[in-house]
Amino acid sequence: MFKHILLPVDGSQTSLMAVEKARGLAQAFGSTVTAIYVIDPYAFSGVGADFAYGQAQYLGAATKEGKEALSGATRLLESAGITVASSIIESHAIYRGILEAANSVGADLIVMGSHGRRGLEKLVLGSVAAQVLAHAHLPILIVRD
Repeated sequence: MFKHILLPVDGSQTSLMAVEKARGLAQAFGSTVTAIYVIDPYAFSGVGADFAYGQAQYLGAATKEGKEALSGATRLLESAGITVASSIIESHAIYRGILEAANSVGADLIVMGSHGRRGLEKLVLGSVAAQVLAHAHLPILIVRD
């Protein structure tokens, strides 16, 4: 039923739960999985030389975090015999990066975690999962904590 699953990860416990769901689905359907970590390169704001230095530090830290998250997801999936590709993607809006990746790899399912933020926290921080749901044109499985 699902040949290619896109699995956005962020290293959180909820993301790990999504990896487990993707693993089960990939085993059941013989799917391949592409795991991604999306970095917003413009999330750091500042002015002048401090901006350039700060942004370089931010991107370095984000890339390190992404590699760790992808490594953990890849290990779990490969240990189950699943074919996995992984990459770090830069996109101004994380949800756009996810949708563009789904399109470019030909995914027919997105499996992702949602932290279940509500109220003011959701308003201020937004919801990547909600944005993906609002703009996607393929099935999505949201795993909640």
